[in-house]
Amino acid sequence: MSLFSTVNGRVRGRRTAPGVVAVLGIPYAAPPFGPDRFKAPRPARPWQGIRECVAFGPVAPQSAELPGAPTWSPGDEDVLSLNIWTSSSAGERPVLVWIHGGAYTFGSSAQPDFDGTALVRAGLVVVTLNYRLGFEGFGHIPASDGSEFPANRGLLDQIAALEWVRDNIAAFGGDPANVTVAGQSSGAASIACLTVMERARGLFHRAIAHSVVGPVYSPRLAADTTRLVAAAAEVPPTAAGLTAASPSDLVRASDRVVAAFRDDPSAGARHYDPVLYGPVADGVLLPADPLAVGAAHRADVDLLVCHTTEEYWLPDAVGSSKKITTESQLTTFAKDFGLPDDLVPAYRALLPDAPVLDVYLAIYGDMSFGEYSSRLAERHAGAGRRTYLSRFARKRGTAGGVVTEEGAVTEEGAVTADGVVRPWHCADVPFAFGTVDLPEVAFLIGGPPTAEDHELSRRMVRAWADFAATGEPGWGTDTVRIWGAGDEGGAPGAYDGFRAAWRTADYSLVHP
Repeated sequence: MSLFSTVNGRVRGRRTAPGVVAVLGIPYAAPPFGPDRFKAPRPARPWQGIRECVAFGPVAPQSAELPGAPTWSPGDEDVLSLNIWTSSSAGERPVLVWIHGGAYTFGSSAQPDFDGTALVRAGLVVVTLNYRLGFEGFGHIPASDGSEFPANRGLLDQIAALEWVRDNIAAFGGDPANVTVAGQSSGAASIACLTVMERARGLFHRAIAHSVVGPVYSPRLAADTTRLVAAAAEVPPTAAGLTAASPSDLVRASDRVVAAFRDDPSAGARHYDPVLYGPVADGVLLPADPLAVGAAHRADVDLLVCHTTEEYWLPDAVGSSKKITTESQLTTFAKDFGLPDDLVPAYRALLPDAPVLDVYLAIYGDMSFGEYSSRLAERHAGAGRRTYLSRFARKRGTAGGVVTEEGAVTEEGAVTADGVVRPWHCADVPFAFGTVDLPEVAFLIGGPPTAEDHELSRRMVRAWADFAATGEPGWGTDTVRIWGAGDEGGAPGAYDGFRAAWRTADYSLVHP
């Protein structure tokens, strides 16, 4: 069956694999433009007849061009849509809702590695969604003329999508009383925010967060960013000025501000990897950074956290972060982020033969993702919630891939000088989705998958499906699962030394 009824009208999807139906591009809210621009999401408009939902909806305004994914074109307005993969057989199944990453600035639910087929075959109904990005979703709009321009519009979109799932997913064979939200990078950080937001309470029952990035932004930082972007767009930093600028104007202006930070060594933390936008701890929708929220305001949901062990080698490989190669640059980096004096020496002791670049990437990756993810798991467990932690450590040779003299990245993926593929940022996602065979992910995983890769993917898909169904991924809450490193048990390993190096670091010190 490929015909389904929603509160707005009937939709028809298409079979994408034996026993699997995909229903793509379903609007969950009205287009957030015109009079609704910079406002909280409005309900989707109803339609008559049957809506053919056989292609992904338009992506949110952005300048990124990602392999295999659609790009944004000015005039694309119906950007608040979601996609559903479900089984053609009857039954009430657990639901997994995926929130994509992309630094709150790029990406979409249409990326090939987010195909839900393998997870459907594992027993789930899978939902992926688009939400507002960049200035449209997270830019600060000064209050003016009594107009309501809420902060965190991208998070409000995610909540609207979850409300749509609550009200409609039963028609697609999903159980609205058993919903898991999952995401990676900024998508995982969005989920961390949702777990402490009253508006999201009750809309999901479990959460999977891969490579959580933090901390969230302060209102002051958001307001400073608005002033810079408005100046780059040549409009006043007011509600009237910003609404007069087109989405294209603000995308281009944001790119100019990012470029200026990259070229300015005096820009502090934003010189290294300038991410302009993110959730804002406004004290209204989002009370505080998720690490700072106590048990009373934390949702009573099961949490599964994962991060890769060499996160920051990906941003370095694609050129999105500053390359640090000298001792003086490393010293300045540590000062710009307010890192404890003993942290760099601790990493040097753990990586005695590593070049400066590797020490820098190890620190930056743990600061941005690994340590924040681990602390989030500890804080959630400390509040009495059931919590599981895992790390993705899979390495392998390139199976014939070409390695340059510098050990640079080739088409085969994350290659080191000795021909080893690194467990870098995003590499775990195709394994958990069961999409390792797609040619579009070869760069992430280092070439065509091996038999061992297929078995690792099978275990990770099973862990996600079991956690979504029962709250138990297959290991205990007192165990850290290590994916892809041979022994996947929970004995203390090499990574624990890196965690110990952060014992004196307060995340208030590394806030950009």
